[in-house]
Amino acid sequence: MWKLSKKDFQKFVTAMIGSDQQVVGVQAKGDRFAFGPLEQSEDLRLDYDVTLLPPKKYVLPQVETLMTYKIGGDYQSEMASEKLILLGVHPYDLIAINQMDKLFSQDQYDNHYMARRKNITMIACDVVTPSQNVFASSMGTAVVTEGYDILITEIGDGYVLDAATDKGKALMKLAPDATEASQDDLAKRKAVQDKNRTQLNKHPLECKPSYLPKLLERAYDHPIWEEKARTCYSCGSCNTTCPTCYCFDVQDDVNWDLATGKRWRAWDGCLLENFATVAGNHNFRKQRESRFRHRLYRKAKYIPEKIGGEIACVGCGRCITACIPDIANPVAIYNALLEDIGME
Repeated sequence: MWKLSKKDFQKFVTAMIGSDQQVVGVQAKGDRFAFGPLEQSEDLRLDYDVTLLPPKKYVLPQVETLMTYKIGGDYQSEMASEKLILLGVHPYDLIAINQMDKLFSQDQYDNHYMARRKNITMIACDVVTPSQNVFASSMGTAVVTEGYDILITEIGDGYVLDAATDKGKALMKLAPDATEASQDDLAKRKAVQDKNRTQLNKHPLECKPSYLPKLLERAYDHPIWEEKARTCYSCGSCNTTCPTCYCFDVQDDVNWDLATGKRWRAWDGCLLENFATVAGNHNFRKQRESRFRHRLYRKAKYIPEKIGGEIACVGCGRCITACIPDIANPVAIYNALLEDIGME
């Protein structure tokens, strides 16, 4: 464990910006925050509450070219090669990326995703300012223990940095002023994380997350799905702002020369009306309540079955903030089901 004063940390960020890797960090956008290319250390905000979009867009871009081709059979895969430092990722967002790492590496290994992921040096930071709708404490995602190369914790007079991997240790060479963290520094770090484990909880869940798959086994035909979906716009805002949603649509485009083209993919969302439409114009989830239910089942039943019980909701609260009719809060739905049908 290392410690940097706030002044020396700013010098560390400046050194990273001057390295051969692009640095992406959290910056203010009016009264909100967003990840973007960092040009000067003064623009970095590690005291942010939550970003508009999760950092998943750097491992799974909104639009990504998969390959280019020529009519007749020749093609060339497009693989990410740029090295990137992703600076300031909150624990819940990193846990979401850790889940995606498992999902994209199992079954049909996704070379495009994994190539991009391996080129990223992940610098996480513990939460300083809770957002208005965070419930990471309920989901067990307020603190992260793996997946980062460096974890930063603000402790008042400076930062404690945990360089956990070879990439992280190599990057620390850009911080020659770092000193070994004292026992007092480590105690302050532990106090920050202990506090976050309980207090990042604007919407408390009335059961352990591990019980949610069992709860949903008994709730498939519950009237809450139709009740909530009556005011759903099918806009997909809850999908696009969610750090664990990873669905995409793949398209082939032929260029105007009719001789070349490209295959690309873009984010898609299960709340969108035509998400489940297949050949013959058959829609497997034509009704809004079916799509609304699927989103909650995907998070707390289907994905846990694929990755060892991990709930695909990390409590960031972005869906709650983004939803205009105020129906997207998963905790409100799970708690309502618990109250109505109880626990076994």
